Amino acid sequence: MAIHTLQSRQVIKASLQQAWAFFSSPRNLSRITPPEMGFTILSELPESMFPGMMIEYKVTPLFGIPLTWLTEISHVKERELFVDEQRVGPYAIWHHEHHFRDLGDGRVEMHDRVTYVPPFGLLGELVHPFIIKPQLDRIFAHREKAVNELFG
Repeated sequence: MAIHTLQSRQVIKASLQQAWAFFSSPRNLSRITPPEMGFTILSELPESMFPGMMIEYKVTPLFGIPLTWLTEISHVKERELFVDEQRVGPYAIWHHEHHFRDLGDGRVEMHDRVTYVPPFGLLGELVHPFIIKPQLDRIFAHREKAVNELFG
């Protein structure tokens, strides 16, 4: 079992409060997820996230095959970080940290760190460089573009 890490940094033209309000709301996930992922939230969502909150999604990551993805918000430090961890879904392990740092001047740095283990053991490792990693890179590139468009 190999553990992989994906990191992404983006500077957003927004106040820390605006960035936090947007990214800490699961309702906004579909706005920054590629449409071909077929991302649909199935859970009832409260106004704000909290540790222990479970969110159920339906996604179609490959070949149009729908999958259930259940994540738990495991940590929340207001306007600083939150962590979502997969409980049921396509990965053997998925741990996603979202960090926010106020740069002043109406800008925020968002740093994501995803630690994951591909599904399907050795087969997942074999296809990781050709399918899984490129797909994750596309998802994060789409998100960066969408965030830039949303926050101008």
